[in-house]
Amino acid sequence: MAQPRKTVFQREIITADAFGEPCHPVTRVAVMVAFRNPLAGRFFRDLSPLFEIGRELGEALARQAIAELGNPPISYGKAAIVGANGDMEQGGAVVHPKLGAPMRVAAGGGAAVIPSNVKLGGPGTTIDVPLGHKDNPWSFDHFDTMTLVMADAPGPDEIVMCLAYADGGRPIPRCGKGPVQT
Repeated sequence: MAQPRKTVFQREIITADAFGEPCHPVTRVAVMVAFRNPLAGRFFRDLSPLFEIGRELGEALARQAIAELGNPPISYGKAAIVGANGDMEQGGAVVHPKLGAPMRVAAGGGAAVIPSNVKLGGPGTTIDVPLGHKDNPWSFDHFDTMTLVMADAPGPDEIVMCLAYADGGRPIPRCGKGPVQT
């Protein structure tokens, strides 16, 4: 398993929209973990070592994130920031093939695809983790974003992996309930 250099939890509780209009409280929790990228610095066709890192870290951290949430998760998302000596495909290898299963197990299921984002960056790079309803991919009320940053990561040979959960959707959603039928 990858040895995490640093793990950070972020918890937000939203009680009003941007105009100050009170809303039903929504809690969002994310866990970010920085670890050494074993494939940094060279092209590798076989990215499976990163698949396993995503699974192992997901198993170790998803339940902790949900415990911090305090309520059953309704939506989720995942992301990675890859340091300068890696490439985006390495970040995709961490978050796509095997991270979803432990995230779903920890959330008590999840029929919908887990929204994701991957980018390259250095220490202090922000990433927007897209959130979506865990069972209904067409729940517009749950299309949301959590912006995360780890001040000292990723280093050039690191990856920051992010998992996020929320117990509700956006505050006071007003965009409709599904695709417009023409």
